[in-house]
Amino acid sequence: QVQLVESGGGSVQAGGSLRLSCAASGYTNINRCMGWFRQAPGKEREEVAQLHSAGGHTYYADSVKGRFTISQDNAKNTVYLQMNSLKPEDTAMYYCAAARGVYWPGNCIDPQRYGDWGQGTQVTVSS
Repeated sequence: QVQLVESGGGSVQAGGSLRLSCAASGYTNINRCMGWFRQAPGKEREEVAQLHSAGGHTYYADSVKGRFTISQDNAKNTVYLQMNSLKPEDTAMYYCAAARGVYWPGNCIDPQRYGDWGQGTQVTVSS
């Protein structure tokens, strides 16, 4: 049984940093995508960053490029999202997700491929 558990959310002032963690368990195929998504109140869920576990290819939404970094520690089966220079508009519930059986990294940008989801962790950025 696969499981994704996020942690690391919290409240921070604009310009600050947070690091989110996603502990993954139950996955046997390294050919998968790991992604971070977010949803603010009254808004649709949006992609933030994705990573292909086998090759390490990464993808970012334009709104977070240069500020956020997605990475992984395969030994710990954990994916991270380092968030720097946070802005109030980054306030949202952040979700970790996985897309299994993806062999071409370019497919990691397709949100429809993500079938496993964590419970989310709240990030609040005050001005």
